[in-house]
Amino acid sequence: MTTATATLSSKFQISIPKAVREQQHWEAGQEFVFIPKGKGALLMPVPELDQLRGVVPGANPAAYRDREDRF
Repeated sequence: MTTATATLSSKFQISIPKAVREQQHWEAGQEFVFIPKGKGALLMPVPELDQLRGVVPGANPAAYRDREDRF
């Protein structure tokens, strides 16, 4: 893949180049997280819950805690 660039707009928005969107299979409306890394940031799509199924073999889904029971 060739290097793709984008420009930060006056509204602090960036359009992801088409070649990158197609290669990564990203779609409009998809949610992303920005992870600061040195002088840059890593952009990652937020996975859907069903995409995480099986990531931790042996985990007990009955023991799931949501954020309501945290202090």
